[in-house]
Amino acid sequence: MRTKSKPQKENAVNDKELYQQKMQARLDEWKADVDKLKAKASGASADVQLDMNQQIKVLERNIEEGKAKLSELAEAGEDAWESIKDGVESAWDSLKSAATDAASKFKK
Repeated sequence: MRTKSKPQKENAVNDKELYQQKMQARLDEWKADVDKLKAKASGASADVQLDMNQQIKVLERNIEEGKAKLSELAEAGEDAWESIKDGVESAWDSLKSAATDAASKFKK
């Protein structure tokens, strides 16, 4: 009877790496969106700038949280990364929601 633990382990590593790449790409997209908002804020009225800057700070905090979760994921062992993935997804959902809210407020 042959065990398939080695291929499963390789698949787990590949899945983890692919997931990390996917999350890093999303993080990079959100950073670019924040940069666009910053540029847009610089040309807005003072009141709008204040509001946009508050939203940008929230987004930047969320991005930092996302980076921390991504680092946690990178450091996780092959067996533990699946459980950490849920925390990463939660952080990403929060960041996505904040980014969507901020973008919708300033698409005027």
